[in-house]
Amino acid sequence: MSLTPVLLGLGSNIERETHLCAGLDALAEVLVDMRCSPVFESEPVGIKSGPFFNLVVSGLSALPLGELDRRLKFIEADNGRYAPDRKGLPLDIDVLMFGDLVGNFDGLILPRAEILKNAFVLWPLSLLVPETVHPVQQQCFRQLWQAAQIDQRLWPAPFTWRGHALTPPDLLGASVQ
Repeated sequence: MSLTPVLLGLGSNIERETHLCAGLDALAEVLVDMRCSPVFESEPVGIKSGPFFNLVVSGLSALPLGELDRRLKFIEADNGRYAPDRKGLPLDIDVLMFGDLVGNFDGLILPRAEILKNAFVLWPLSLLVPETVHPVQQQCFRQLWQAAQIDQRLWPAPFTWRGHALTPPDLLGASVQ
């Protein structure tokens, strides 16, 4: 069984702790060696809503890209993402990278453009997988974050999953304005 490194972005602005924990629980059943970045709170980008919680997850997937993406849609659906009466975004899970794939894969464009556009994706990536190289930019996430000039407000948020603090205490209080 071959395993592919994968990076996923998660976000929620409704019952944020509940939905992110449910998403992480479900992902722990799908990914091998799953690791989580610190959690960040941010103002919404592109929609009018309350603040979001965002984080990035790394792991290894035995599933092909299309099947992994389908599983992610099921996890989102289980958390009310596609409910007709929803008010906001209960759970969003995006494939950011799947191995070193570059291109359009049945409508899924990799690596995901949001990596370079959103601080709530790039900052967590720079902390979780700082030496991982972006396959198009040919720079590691640490370098990309250091050079980023993204106009977004976000800050580390305290968050616990399965009894473990995902955001280290020494990071709390930092922010990007």
